[in-house]
Amino acid sequence: MSIEEITFEAEERMEKSVTLLADQLRGIRTGRANTGLVESIRVEYYGSPTPLKQLANLSTPEPQQILIRPFDTSVIGDIIKAIQTSDLGLTPNSDNKVIRLNVPPLSVEQRKKLVGRVKDLAEEARVSIRNIRRDANKTADAETADKILTEDDLVRCKDEIQALTKKYEGKVNDLAERKEAEIMEE
Repeated sequence: MSIEEITFEAEERMEKSVTLLADQLRGIRTGRANTGLVESIRVEYYGSPTPLKQLANLSTPEPQQILIRPFDTSVIGDIIKAIQTSDLGLTPNSDNKVIRLNVPPLSVEQRKKLVGRVKDLAEEARVSIRNIRRDANKTADAETADKILTEDDLVRCKDEIQALTKKYEGKVNDLAERKEAEIMEE
């Protein structure tokens, strides 16, 4: 593998780690309603677990409310059951056409717990990025041992991998800080 191939593969994997973190953070509750809280909830639909966003139109008509408008109204009972069994702690209200979820404001204690969860997720992402760096460095070492890369190439490759690591750790930190600020705002 060339330096470009090694760094490209590492960058691709690091980007996936950041994307996964962003998706996980979208599902963490803040003080205001957000469709990201419910869109990945799995609903039993014709025997297979289906993400809610594929079964309904999700919107936030008010800052403290999520509106779920199913494409097929016969699935409302299943959606309600899925929301109740999820760990959201929200009670669905239904008029057999739409489901409303009222999102109550968070207490200071709940906010601190959620910030702790954000920090844990960010740390997992940083560890993942560092593992990718380790794998890329091992690949570069192996290519040098096989005489495909020179010693100078190895140094340059490791420098590029380290620069990628710093860049993606910075992205993780930015995502986490933004989410923490969002959670802590009243």
